[in-house]
Amino acid sequence: MRSAIIAILFLSFVSLPKEGWAQIRKIPAVVTDAFKYKYRNAESVEWKDKLTHYVVYFQMNNDRYEAGFKNDGTWISSQKDITEDDVPDAVEEGLSKSKYADWEIDSYYQLIYPDDHLEYRLLVRKSDLNKRDLIFASNGRLLKDKLTL
Repeated sequence: MRSAIIAILFLSFVSLPKEGWAQIRKIPAVVTDAFKYKYRNAESVEWKDKLTHYVVYFQMNNDRYEAGFKNDGTWISSQKDITEDDVPDAVEEGLSKSKYADWEIDSYYQLIYPDDHLEYRLLVRKSDLNKRDLIFASNGRLLKDKLTL
């Protein structure tokens, strides 16, 4: 009898869909309401519970976004996928003067913060094993340089 119960528990544990693991708890209404107020025209919305905060992935005006919200609904920041053409000249110049000038750029993002200042995130690589996550201020100054896997 005991082994049958263990087998049933194991089978139900193994057979759960992966989607069931993504969400630990329900997203509070204060968080979803804050998101709906900030991004009224958002489409294809997908939430992730990060325990200390919530992340929402969505599309708006044909652009892909990611936004973070605290548990009380306070907006933390957003990240928008952009193209090379959207990167300010000062950021391109900052990259060209950095030690990463000859590295290949994989992705471009615009970081948007509550005080309305913008930063630019560039994912660069020299090889498959040598990748960096660079954050630039709008004036082209390199703010962060982090190794990525």
